[in-house]
Amino acid sequence: MAITDQPITIVGCGPGGSAYLTDAARQAVNRADILIGANRLLALFPEAKGKRVVVGADIAAALEFMDTHIGHTPMVVLVTGDPGMHSLARPVVRHFGRKLCRIIPGISSVQAAFAAAGLDWMDARILSAHGALPDIDHSELDTVDKIAVLAGSPAALRWIAALAEHLAPRWVLVCEELTLPGETVTQVTASDLVTMQASSRTVVLLVRPDVWDV
Repeated sequence: MAITDQPITIVGCGPGGSAYLTDAARQAVNRADILIGANRLLALFPEAKGKRVVVGADIAAALEFMDTHIGHTPMVVLVTGDPGMHSLARPVVRHFGRKLCRIIPGISSVQAAFAAAGLDWMDARILSAHGALPDIDHSELDTVDKIAVLAGSPAALRWIAALAEHLAPRWVLVCEELTLPGETVTQVTASDLVTMQASSRTVVLLVRPDVWDV
């Protein structure tokens, strides 16, 4: 089988709003013969002509499909946010290798959250509680000024609540549905998090008061 250079393109689709897609992302998608991704990502490209392959939680099945098509036709893998942050890009690159994968960056939900808060994030610590809860001792974060946690489940919010209590005082900002029509950024307390019903697309920021007040 002849394999062309970088037959797989991994496209970061941003935090959700179509206005936050890059031109590079649109161009790659429009050139692809096969589009692989979640339904809501595929829906961002109604004009695309390529065959659509829906990927759910079964990553192994997606990789198996790609194995049977690599080298025969250009494929694009759609991922949420930026490919470098907790996305399908990692297992794809591990499976096929960097030489076969071209990566097009996107705007991450963490970027969007800090932008909504009016804060830079160069010194932020980023954690994911979207699937499994972070395996980290709260004390390791005592000296961190800004923390972003990818949340989206009651268990994640309870974990963040316990972290916020440990780190108090902290400003707690719940950022939901970023870049979408239902976007909200709400300041809450740690105890509020325990009973919140947050969107599955939620980022929680924990910020030291002296940083927030600058």
